[in-house]
Amino acid sequence: MIDHQTVQRVLDAADIVDVVKEFVTLRKAGVNYKGLCPFHDEKTPSFVVSPSKQLCKCFSCGKGGNVAGFLMEHEQMTFPEAIKWLGRKYGIEIHEKEQTEEEKAAASERESMFVLNEWARDWFSNNLFGSSGGDVVGMAYFRSRGFRDDTIHKFQLGYSPSERDALAKAAVSKGYKEEYLVKTGLCFKTEEGRLLDRYHGRVIFPVHSVSGRVVAFGGRILGDKQKNVGKYVNSPESEIYSKSHELYGLYQAKSSIVKNNCCYLVEGYTDVISMHQSGVENVVASSGTSLTEGQIRLLRRFTSNITILYDGDSAGIKASLRGIDMLLAEGMNIKVLLLPDGEDPDSFARTHTAEEFQQYINDHQVDFIRFKTKLLLDDIGNDPLKRAALVSDIVKSISVIPDGIVRQMYARESSNIMSVSEELILNEVMKQRRKASNDRRNAESEQPEPVEDASQVSAPQQPLVDNSNRDIEELERQLASLIVRHGHRIMFSDENGSENVAQYIDQEMQLDQIAFITPLYQKILSEALEQSHQPDFDAAVYFLQSADQEISLFAAQADSEDYPLSKRLQHGYVEVKNRLDELVPLLMSHYKYYIVRQRLDALRKELLNPDVKNNISRVMEVMKQIKDLNAVAEEFARHLDRVITK
Repeated sequence: MIDHQTVQRVLDAADIVDVVKEFVTLRKAGVNYKGLCPFHDEKTPSFVVSPSKQLCKCFSCGKGGNVAGFLMEHEQMTFPEAIKWLGRKYGIEIHEKEQTEEEKAAASERESMFVLNEWARDWFSNNLFGSSGGDVVGMAYFRSRGFRDDTIHKFQLGYSPSERDALAKAAVSKGYKEEYLVKTGLCFKTEEGRLLDRYHGRVIFPVHSVSGRVVAFGGRILGDKQKNVGKYVNSPESEIYSKSHELYGLYQAKSSIVKNNCCYLVEGYTDVISMHQSGVENVVASSGTSLTEGQIRLLRRFTSNITILYDGDSAGIKASLRGIDMLLAEGMNIKVLLLPDGEDPDSFARTHTAEEFQQYINDHQVDFIRFKTKLLLDDIGNDPLKRAALVSDIVKSISVIPDGIVRQMYARESSNIMSVSEELILNEVMKQRRKASNDRRNAESEQPEPVEDASQVSAPQQPLVDNSNRDIEELERQLASLIVRHGHRIMFSDENGSENVAQYIDQEMQLDQIAFITPLYQKILSEALEQSHQPDFDAAVYFLQSADQEISLFAAQADSEDYPLSKRLQHGYVEVKNRLDELVPLLMSHYKYYIVRQRLDALRKELLNPDVKNNISRVMEVMKQIKDLNAVAEEFARHLDRVITK
């Protein structure tokens, strides 16, 4: 962990105008600077950078923050990565918290593997451009794909000579250990103990992490000389590489994905590279494997809109449907594009401009449910059993979608395509969701998750709040902001001990058996409680340096919310940290008040349900709950009125 003094020194030295200029063309506009927002497409500049406040903000999309927050959002860095980037820019040595011997050894091993991979990347590249074998064999392959030199350099492509141990000898002569050559997968040892190259005689595609470090390689064989050998050889799993958590091309595509708020998903290395060269840069590849949860979470950091590009191989399409269901379950908006017969993204990109490619996508992409339904309908003919199986398959896909409105929209679409009652599809969807909920409950031995149809369950099982309540969501955001900035600060202390901000919020929630609706905020609270037992816990430092990108970005945004006050407003102003004992209880009271109101709304709606109206005992039970909750709401209202007006 980077110590607080170093973080502050870096932030004090950094000039936000100087940093933003590396990514955005800025022009002077009075005391500030203006430019086109890097986070969304626009024609009129609305992105403002304030040198006096050291803040930036887009007045169209709302994104912005301090210098670290800008780097985290634009380059998808963690807070420590942003601080290290700034440290390198301004020549400041980064001091990190002392590690244990085990931590030092692990960090040293990982760093050694990264350094070796980066040397190997350069070695492969030099072979491509600087050796006769590279020119004649390797470069000939890339030229046959139409790759220009700038594209080859952008993706750091290379070539490994046909000699079985060329890289091994070169690496050992440079002082790199055989142990790391094997651990990275660059080499392997034979039973006789001989060290051989994994990628000999292949063109090389380096695989980068989201921050740009080389974690692995893919090597493609050239020609048909070797029989019974796979076309591609990829790095094995290692301390620095997990195939299920990487996407090829994401490092080069991340800015374009954020700017366009959309990502194109293709299969292979050359698909990505050709599309980039044609001008379509928001594209990544799953490298021929089914999507994993780790890859989906990685994509979710950048956009929730995914378009999957397929060629005409229907067998390959059907094999990938499960991965698309996983995307739907994460709340992603999925579209599918089927390219013309005989075309794949690589070949199509080589024969079309970016504008033509984009226009074809816009004209031919369809939502996933419609695509899947029509795809499977082609196989069933008039067989009623197959049609029933198709309905079940489509229902399963719709049931994993978390948004109820989107589920209903897809149910209606599917009912029209399959000539099946929309009501039937929705009923089957609800059955699937209840089954999934029960399966999770049984597996985790926890309380049942809320069921969406209130008339189907008894009152205690209903959700206490509804995700659509904007007042509650805003209050949750404010409470979470207090936790990431002041969670370690003591609010109350007596002979029985002390209670910090995070512990107070948790205690108040436990008393009323409630929890944050937003998973991110609940995760922040849980981590703050875990760290509260550490004597040196500082919430602001801890959350800014979190390895969880979502948490560190939220912390950076929260850290930049307080704008400098004018001299007039500074008079009588009390800093937030000095009035936490007043502010936190007030926010908690507001939060509980809105929860009670939401619960009352849910109960009143339940009384309108025909099934409940015909159940006298249930009506009486609901009426009693409404009466009790009204009393609680009135007490909250009186208390808040006194607090606000006193």
